[in-house]
Amino acid sequence: MAPQRPCYRYNARRFQPRANAQSKGIAKMPFCRPGFRLLFLLVLVVAGNAVAADVHILVDTNAGTLAVMREGEVLKRFDDIAIGRFGVTDAKHRGDNKTPLGYFTIGWITTRTRYHRFLGLNYPDLDTASRGFFNKLISKEEWLAIRRAAKTGVRPPQNTALGGMIGIHGLGEGDAEIHRDYNWTNGCVALTNAEIEELLEWVEVGTPVEIR
Repeated sequence: MAPQRPCYRYNARRFQPRANAQSKGIAKMPFCRPGFRLLFLLVLVVAGNAVAADVHILVDTNAGTLAVMREGEVLKRFDDIAIGRFGVTDAKHRGDNKTPLGYFTIGWITTRTRYHRFLGLNYPDLDTASRGFFNKLISKEEWLAIRRAAKTGVRPPQNTALGGMIGIHGLGEGDAEIHRDYNWTNGCVALTNAEIEELLEWVEVGTPVEIR
């Protein structure tokens, strides 16, 4: 029988093999068995997804807060958020520096951003696109592309007259004092770097977001 690999325990400085377990007559913990490890990791993943699956984000632009909600209960709230430098709108267009109001979902999450972390929203959504098409802000082809994205769950076009790249992000190397005192974004919702990291513990791609 091939020897089993040693079980590892976490050390503040490094991972150390529990090599002395058998030499001291200590029975191996069940976690060392491959089947148990797989089951344990699966439980962690399911538990994590369960937390994210039944929560939503509520952004209150008047109060300047972002709350993680579950069935009307506030699980976590972040105060003094920043929004678009020119306020909010339910008819956003490219370059207006306003935060769109409405119901969205987190479409993607990336660390490849100058804002530390970026949680992209599925903006423009179909309602926004339909209004834009009715008001002749976008073409029929652009409306159809946004409609297809909404149906398939992919990122909608980000380069139409309705604007794009709307999300929730951190500061990156930005000025924390400006963030505290002003609405400074181009339309996104901004938290501090530490807050966006904490928010990521609650959400995932697909988490609903209401901005009101």
